[in-house]
Amino acid sequence: MDPNTYYTDAPQKTFFGRLGEYFVEFFETIVVFGAIFASIYLFVAQFHKVQGNSMVPTLQSGDYLITEKLSFRFRDPKSGETIVLKNPRDESQDFIKRIIAVPGDTIKILKNTVYLNDQPLPESYLPPGTLTRSGAFLTEGLFIKVASNQYFVFGDNREHSSDSREWGPVTKEEIVGRAFFRYFPLQAMDLLTDK
Repeated sequence: MDPNTYYTDAPQKTFFGRLGEYFVEFFETIVVFGAIFASIYLFVAQFHKVQGNSMVPTLQSGDYLITEKLSFRFRDPKSGETIVLKNPRDESQDFIKRIIAVPGDTIKILKNTVYLNDQPLPESYLPPGTLTRSGAFLTEGLFIKVASNQYFVFGDNREHSSDSREWGPVTKEEIVGRAFFRYFPLQAMDLLTDK
């Protein structure tokens, strides 16, 4: 017997059998990639498009961002960080705001100035002369101590932002993640710093 000859009883696959195997393998690949993408979306990072002007001049309507979700699993959010959060009045919407006060801080607005821990808050990310008006929740001169697991968030565009001045603090559980990187438009691509 020729050592290079072998025999098999396995039936030869038909065209439709091979095509079926191809589709099964393709479907398995799609499922694996789908599971990887879903895990990244749920636990690591999410894409957001800025809609509205509440963060002007820092962010413009139409900017595209990557929101990273890992940091706040290992540490608490910090004052000055730009975050994405659930709209406290409609959780189907996401807002983007800046953290102004964290648990243990005291905050008040007096004569269009934010006071954090009894000192005027330096806000280098705002244009000079920006006025911060009080709101329905954080009324003029009201002194508030920020409770455990609560955060006060404001938009940088103080004249056109619905934020903690109106609806009060948010909890850590309402925070989606930290706005990390602006990737579009290309000329504005950059890492988003805290201050």
